[in-house]
Amino acid sequence: MPPGGGGARLALGLEYDGRPFSGWQTQPDRSAVQDGVEHALAAFSGQRVATICAGRTDAGVHATGQVVHADVAVERPLQGWVRGVNRFLPATIAVRWARVVPDTFHARYSAIARRYDYWLYDDPVRSPLATGRSGWVTRRLDVDAMQLAGRLLLGRHDFSAFRAAECQAASPVRDLFELGVVRRGAYVVVHLLANAYLQHMVRNIVGCLVYVGIGRRAPGWLAEVLAARDRRLAAPTFAAAGLYLSDVRYPAAFGLPGADPLRVAP
Repeated sequence: MPPGGGGARLALGLEYDGRPFSGWQTQPDRSAVQDGVEHALAAFSGQRVATICAGRTDAGVHATGQVVHADVAVERPLQGWVRGVNRFLPATIAVRWARVVPDTFHARYSAIARRYDYWLYDDPVRSPLATGRSGWVTRRLDVDAMQLAGRLLLGRHDFSAFRAAECQAASPVRDLFELGVVRRGAYVVVHLLANAYLQHMVRNIVGCLVYVGIGRRAPGWLAEVLAARDRRLAAPTFAAAGLYLSDVRYPAAFGLPGADPLRVAP
């Protein structure tokens, strides 16, 4: 039960198309994903409900596995929270599951790992169906070279070379557990699993991997960029369009659903 008694703490799994929104975090003009979610929760529950998310996504970034928590003072069946809240959400946001969690659960601080997927469409001609939902590269990417380069970033490192200038994280050190690059039909997908990320870290890594994929840089260049800890030496930040927050992992004791590996994008 949340502090103060009454009601419950809910964890909700969210999926959203980031194109119409200014990012996750609430904005004065109510243009953020958080604004839409909190409006729907209030409409369904009859009270103001504040949410905290696992990871703040930027404008244009999507999610298939975002997790939020909220303290609510009304009781509803879990499926009621899914269907009821979805009635008040725009077509670009959906609650996929709901669970009651202890008040010790925190969507951000209880998370032990987060996975992002970046979808790249590599073709000389743009695809109207991929626009806004994937990054576009006009040359065919060398997936093997990108995979070799990505392995050089695995482990605990100072990722200063891949953080945005305005990043406010107290430390640039992060643990990168996985980095894979695979081809799926017309797309190349880069997936990363880490304990946490710096601002624009994934998009900056993807930009460097694209340089390797098109042959502009050798795979070993990634190790040089990482060691230099200088953002100016890395590739430009890649577009937000292809980025998806696809999974947030928590200790098994919370009993939350894992990501569905069959749910793919775009």
